Amino acid sequence: MDDQRLLRYSRQILLPEIDITGQQRLLDATVAIFGLGGLGSPVALYLAAAGVGRLVLVDFDAVELSNLQRQIIHSTADLKRPKVESARDKLRALNPEVKVEIIGRALEGADLFELADRVDVVVDCTDNFTTRFALNEACRDARKPLVSGAAIRFEGQVSVYYPGRADSPCYRCLYHNVDGDNETCVQTGVAAPLLGIVGSVQALETLKVLVGAGETLTGRLLVLDGLSMEWRTLKLPRDPACPTCGAAGVGETAPPR
Repeated sequence: MDDQRLLRYSRQILLPEIDITGQQRLLDATVAIFGLGGLGSPVALYLAAAGVGRLVLVDFDAVELSNLQRQIIHSTADLKRPKVESARDKLRALNPEVKVEIIGRALEGADLFELADRVDVVVDCTDNFTTRFALNEACRDARKPLVSGAAIRFEGQVSVYYPGRADSPCYRCLYHNVDGDNETCVQTGVAAPLLGIVGSVQALETLKVLVGAGETLTGRLLVLDGLSMEWRTLKLPRDPACPTCGAAGVGETAPPR
């Protein structure tokens, strides 16, 4: 690691939980971020700033005026541009060392499973159950950690799902009986800073998974009530009847390093 890198990441390297070894793990890591909206914006910015070596950005949407209230990686000058291109340019300006790959279309089927297989962590910043369930299945198949966040109105939640770990449920364990799609910000609204809070927690959990620091939210659901500014941590066990990980089971693999 050269002097410029040591200086750029010096405040992280000072942390004994990260140190030079952990920083090198970040530089060598690849993370896929699905969704470059309100959650994906802080996730992408913080992971790039922290020195995650390669970011794969996945989003099929374009920047609209109504996005700018909360999607802080985009600006007025980016209106009508693909979100992946707008985000890529901001990340390159923030940290030119980070390699940014963009995928400006919806991924499904074999393409989705292939991407999950070649990254170290998947971060779910999407806003619909169909995509979330698909990401959950892809991560289960690839046995890759999934850092999931959601935010609406003044409420947010974050968890980490690690397929193959005995103590980890999957996303479908939490939403076993969901039929149809969920409410979205378009329908009910969302407070702008809430997305920054939840996205920042997702970014921190991703860094912890990559360097093996502390305890991740695996097996726990962190819930925020922004109106009262109260956090709750709920235990989230595996569901034996889960249609994704219950009946078939995935066995036990090594925990994240």
